Amino acid sequence: MTSNQTKAGPVSSHACKAIAGKVTVPGDKSISHRSLILGGLALGTTRVSGLLEGEDVLCTAEAMRKLGAQIDKKENGEWHVTGVGVGSLSEPDAVLDMGNSGTAARLLMGLVASAPFNTFFCGDASLHKRPMRRVSQPLEQMGAVVTSRSGDRFPLCVSGQNLMPITYELPVASAQVKSCILLAALDTPGETTVIEPKPTRDHTENMLRHFGAEISVTQPDDGSRTICLQGQQELKAADILVPGDPSSAAFLAVAAAILPGSEVTIENVGLNPLRDGLFETLGQMGADISINNLRDQGGEQVGDIRVRGGLLKGVVVPPERAISMIDEYPVLFVAAAFAHGTTTMLGLEELRVKESDRIAVMAEGLKACGVNLEEREDGLIIHGRAVPPKGGAVVKTHLDHRIAMSFLVMGMGSEDPVTVDDGSVMETSFPGFTELMNSLGAKIGSTID
Repeated sequence: MTSNQTKAGPVSSHACKAIAGKVTVPGDKSISHRSLILGGLALGTTRVSGLLEGEDVLCTAEAMRKLGAQIDKKENGEWHVTGVGVGSLSEPDAVLDMGNSGTAARLLMGLVASAPFNTFFCGDASLHKRPMRRVSQPLEQMGAVVTSRSGDRFPLCVSGQNLMPITYELPVASAQVKSCILLAALDTPGETTVIEPKPTRDHTENMLRHFGAEISVTQPDDGSRTICLQGQQELKAADILVPGDPSSAAFLAVAAAILPGSEVTIENVGLNPLRDGLFETLGQMGADISINNLRDQGGEQVGDIRVRGGLLKGVVVPPERAISMIDEYPVLFVAAAFAHGTTTMLGLEELRVKESDRIAVMAEGLKACGVNLEEREDGLIIHGRAVPPKGGAVVKTHLDHRIAMSFLVMGMGSEDPVTVDDGSVMETSFPGFTELMNSLGAKIGSTID
């Protein structure tokens, strides 16, 4: 078997026996983006260890360089980020290309909204389809001018202005929108307040605090969450050790869970309580999951996850849990296909506007692999059986890294191989996915000997 996941083209996954081993996964994508952005503002040099070197994050690094930050990778693997100071971004001499990254696009739109110049953004074909109104609307309320293609889509231009602080209640819970507003507020006088209906991942708040920002978070009894940030305060460089990405660990956890006899330990994984929904759900489905060596690391919970394979059962996943695992649903759909009984996963409208329409794309691929399911506007109901799915399909990834990896996990347990049309998209978030999975016993590659 040969493998080169960086090369565009089909990649196949064949059935394997139990997988086993101790591994680490690449750094958390959300934290990596934010370490470059906030480190690029903070006075002094921030040393970042464990940075995810996927295409999404590298787009952020290049964008921050164009905005004036000095960012270099050292021989020991550390990244050194020397910031320019709040309010001191430089006008980029070229368009900022966000590639496939909606996170980078939305966060950086907020960052430049207070800068006294125009910033032009573009991305790949997938990103150009994604709506940006959810972030342009609050930025315009603060005083920025956003000019976009029809449908509030990329490419677009943010014309920075002297912004005014606002109190903004998020229409829907979104960490990206919240973070966009908080980044815009950094160079805005006064106090900016964001009210989210339900708590979303709080990496931005944690890291702002880590860099010395004056930020408060309160959570009333109604389940909402209020974040207040005092603007025009300097940030100071602070070293960051990026934990493993729980969204990447999810693929290994599901692979181990669906293969009886497996035992995989994923070390140094970020276990932020607002992002652990996948592991909680797998446990309810009957997977043998334990968390060890739980500790605090730079304001984030980190630990080692051990997963043992066994028989999974169908469950009803509470819709309110979606916010803590929205990126993990594609691979959870795969777990549900191997579970005995019906798994109901609704309240997932957000999946329609990710890198692809993940509900439609996953439904199409799962059906092609012989899985019985019902597609709803807001999710899937999957009827698992006591035997593994047939597999045997060639699945279109639609330039979506999580679609590709989810179906390669499926091929590890299905009767016939599962092929994705383009394995190169995995570089977006999980460089080395194929090699790591094969080191545990998987049979994934562009050709099978």
